[in-house]
Amino acid sequence: MLVRLGSTLQLSLSRFRQALSRECVGPFALISFRVPAPSSSQFATYCPAAQFTLLCSDTWKRTVEVFKWSAERVMSMDDETLYPIAILIDELKNDDIQLRLNSIRRLSTIARALGEERTRKELIPFLSENNDDDDEVLLAMAEELGAFIPYVGGIEHAHVLLPPLETLCTVEETVVRDKAVESLCRIGTQMRSGDLVDWFIPLVKRLGAGEWFTARVSACGLFHIAYPSAPDALRTELRAVYNQLCHDDMPMVRRSAASHLGKFAATVEAMFLKTEIMSFFRDLTLDVQDSVRILAVEGCAALGKLLEPQDCVANILPVIINFSQDKSWRVRYMVANQLYDLCEAVGPESTRADLVPAFVRLLRDNEAEVRTAAAGKVTKFCKIVSLPLAVQSILPCVKELSSDSSQHVRSALASVIMGMAPILGKDATIDQLLPIFLALLKDEFPDVRLNIISKLDQVNQVIGIDLLSQSLLPAIVELAEDKHWRVRLAIIEYIPLLASQLGVGFFDEKLGALCMQWLGDQVFSIREAAANNLKRLAEEFGPEWAMQHIIPQVLEMINNSHYLYRMTILNAISLLAPVMGAEVTCQTMLPVVVNAAKDRVPNIKFNVAKVLQSLIPVVDPTVVDQTIRPCLVELSEDPDVDVRYFAAQALQSCDQNMST
Repeated sequence: MLVRLGSTLQLSLSRFRQALSRECVGPFALISFRVPAPSSSQFATYCPAAQFTLLCSDTWKRTVEVFKWSAERVMSMDDETLYPIAILIDELKNDDIQLRLNSIRRLSTIARALGEERTRKELIPFLSENNDDDDEVLLAMAEELGAFIPYVGGIEHAHVLLPPLETLCTVEETVVRDKAVESLCRIGTQMRSGDLVDWFIPLVKRLGAGEWFTARVSACGLFHIAYPSAPDALRTELRAVYNQLCHDDMPMVRRSAASHLGKFAATVEAMFLKTEIMSFFRDLTLDVQDSVRILAVEGCAALGKLLEPQDCVANILPVIINFSQDKSWRVRYMVANQLYDLCEAVGPESTRADLVPAFVRLLRDNEAEVRTAAAGKVTKFCKIVSLPLAVQSILPCVKELSSDSSQHVRSALASVIMGMAPILGKDATIDQLLPIFLALLKDEFPDVRLNIISKLDQVNQVIGIDLLSQSLLPAIVELAEDKHWRVRLAIIEYIPLLASQLGVGFFDEKLGALCMQWLGDQVFSIREAAANNLKRLAEEFGPEWAMQHIIPQVLEMINNSHYLYRMTILNAISLLAPVMGAEVTCQTMLPVVVNAAKDRVPNIKFNVAKVLQSLIPVVDPTVVDQTIRPCLVELSEDPDVDVRYFAAQALQSCDQNMST
């Protein structure tokens, strides 16, 4: 198999590859790994066809290239199958980061080629040592290893995957550590209880006692996997380790402990939950770092669901009250975000007595960010308190927020305030909410107006369409001509729903002209939405109504002097044709499309070809053969290449339609 390469030829690694590629004939497989130097007998096993002595430089200490050369096996296998795998393996150590990344992402392919045993003994040790690579490569490695159990021989060998992931848990890059912890959790949930005790729990303890803070940060996310399978003695030890992490000198470690406390607490016995875990929690809530206290807020809801109601009120409620008045606005912001979940934990009585005043304080907070978070929760909060309490305590704050100096506060309020209508009922909505709706509809900030428009149907269900049309329709009509195109777009998307609620007569009188006006808008997205809007209206009111109120006006606009508006009309015809049916399409719309094929603008002509293609399934085959095909044939000879292309596409559709 080898030509001119002697049995004792000494070569450097790079020269060996070059010589191998020059001097070999026939198919071959080259598989290389970074592994501890093999013995002479092992090396003979790797290289049965030839013996090579390799010179390793100082840079490659404890590292050799191990080549497996088996001529009989190679000759019996397809070269096309082996060569890509050899390339992938070789790319694991390539200087090009993109090649290494591609190879890492296909580790499963390499593992399948090697087999389970060689994956455990060679590939995994190589990956364990390869921990000084670029962060992007390490992230991909951490992700791949999480799904690697089938490639190492199943759950009985799952523990071999822990060393490389343990190494990745100690790197500086946060996303790599997080992905490594996620993969360890995924593997740990599949491991047998005995293996967890023998392999996983010692890993958690090593990370928890790590010299560098990154290891201790990662350890916090693994306790909820390790704890359930641990015997009593180890459980006591694990709780002690977690206690140390909650009091660690590094704020990053304490943040991680606070973040994962809820998951760990869910696995701890009830007797230790009320004592030790609550002690950890109280210490974290008093931490000097507001970043730790912020994460402790999230633990309030998680722990509250694990405790009995009376224990929750005794241990969690005071913490929530204190947090709502915390000196750090970030902590108060987190309370405002989490307060609804916290209400469920403490129960309705404590909510009415203690949390409603706290919520009102947050709605009137000095910081706009806190008010924004609280304003977004007013509807949810009103659902869990009594109607009189909502009207008495929360509604006055809502009125204040509707004229808040921060546009973000008003936008957050507008996104949820419409949902208060079903809660308060018709009378309170008319008296209290309608003035707020009208004020927000006229807000100078477009997002505020958009949020109100998108939820009008919730108000309609409560006060009825008559009152809605009298009070809000003038504002809607005004917004239909708003200078911000996204506001106009939101109005267009709401029109079909409004039309179904108003009825044909009211719609024709108040909104019909607007729908045609949007077809001539300067913004393409508005014209496109207007065409779709006409289709939905035709579906809602029927073809006869559309033939009387839409089709004549649409076809008249085909003579617009600007080609972009003529293209919009062609799009509208394409959308309306399936709704109108074959007869109306052939008699009124098809002649307009065919006539547009003579337009001087190529964009119009290739859009004609696309419209004709869309009409083929709508009309009769005779119409296709007598009217559509001749027009397309003429377009297929147009000087413009795009016109010819789309005409050819449409002619192909004609042929397919005729054959079926």
